[in-house]
Amino acid sequence: MTSNFKHIKSLLVCVFMVFVTATLTAQRDTNKWKAQLALGFNNPSQSGFVADFESKPINFPTVNLGIQHMFKSQLGAKVDFGFNRFSSEDSSPEFKTNYTRLNLQVVYDPSETLTFLPERMGLVAHAGPGCSFVKPLGNYSGNDVSFLNAMAGLEVHYAFNRRMSFYTDVSYILGFGKDFDPITEGYGAFNGNLLTVTFGITFSLSGCQYC
Repeated sequence: MTSNFKHIKSLLVCVFMVFVTATLTAQRDTNKWKAQLALGFNNPSQSGFVADFESKPINFPTVNLGIQHMFKSQLGAKVDFGFNRFSSEDSSPEFKTNYTRLNLQVVYDPSETLTFLPERMGLVAHAGPGCSFVKPLGNYSGNDVSFLNAMAGLEVHYAFNRRMSFYTDVSYILGFGKDFDPITEGYGAFNGNLLTVTFGITFSLSGCQYC
């Protein structure tokens, strides 16, 4: 597990460096930087827990932070971090778990071609790979686990002005975690999929008209 974790971290560092290099060398007139901050709730798949463990269907909080760069008006990329916490249902053994992730995603903004949208509204799709880090708290604090993921989502934006917009995001994170063996390693842990719904603010850092 330790060697796999180190390999995953090295891979993410390499991907991040490629992202930074590409964005810094891009032409100035296509540089459109945005920062995102969002807060919401999450719903973990029950198949990600071992037998007898079950989480609440709706859990708070989910916090997402991201930096986005648009290479063109419709195509870009972003690096984003997500923190989620979920806890046990009343009928389950008591547990509380932190689920964090780091993803590099492709961003596609078709808003200018969707002529039926109001002027200040926009749609943004995003998808890409990443890594998930699961840390149970309390009695099961030794059952940490990490695994690769792939996520996809859709954002609906409403622009307040030229530099700031409110948005809602619905994302699904597909986890590629291994089965727990022995099963006790899965007590309080999680290796499944996660649905998140967040509401947040996008700040333009480089003068885009609508974020």
